[in-house]
Amino acid sequence: MKGVILCAGKGTRLKELTKAIPKCLLPVYDKPMIYYSIEKLAQAGINDIIIIPNYDNEKLFRKALGNGDKFGVNLSYVVQYKTEGPVVALSLVKGCFYKKNIALLFGDNIFQDSLETVVKNFNGGAHVFLKKVNDPERFGIAELSKGKILSLEEKPEHPKSDYAVAGVYLYDSKVFDHIKNLKPASNGELGITDLNKVYLNNDELNFNVLQGYWVDAGTPDGLCSAGILSKVYRP
Repeated sequence: MKGVILCAGKGTRLKELTKAIPKCLLPVYDKPMIYYSIEKLAQAGINDIIIIPNYDNEKLFRKALGNGDKFGVNLSYVVQYKTEGPVVALSLVKGCFYKKNIALLFGDNIFQDSLETVVKNFNGGAHVFLKKVNDPERFGIAELSKGKILSLEEKPEHPKSDYAVAGVYLYDSKVFDHIKNLKPASNGELGITDLNKVYLNNDELNFNVLQGYWVDAGTPDGLCSAGILSKVYRP
């Protein structure tokens, strides 16, 4: 399995903080945010990882992370020149990871659980990670019944459950074929929820409920919480 970490977002929810520093390089307790994603992938045995920054930030990421030696992984970089969403970003690595299973992480998601067992046991289709939240209208939401996902909704006004879909996904090698057949949403972006629905409709979508903490660190409150939790629960 290969790893992809998305870091091309502008970080607008963090307002003044991201005017000088890219979101995924902001500190979370004692290290840059993106270190957590790289370390999670490395701990799961994923050694080939592509970082996807935007054009303005590429040099900063290369300077901060290098070729991955200090993490014990191989890092490479693919630039997303336009802000067209996570699915378009994922499609950019097709030439590098075609016919490979993919672990896709949003660089601003900080979480406690290990990915090692799920990665080791991954057997095709797609796998998502869920977490109960108090504000489900902010996230993609999974409706569950009898141990299966019934439906997926993106930031619903009236959520059918309080299980948010975290920015951590495993996809089989068919993901690039599925992306090719997706149609953009009204905002012009290809949505990650729409991609996951393809697997759901094919009865190929599995899930875990995260047991430890999970934080969307892309907001001021989330960034603060991520730092505190990372300190308190550090092994």
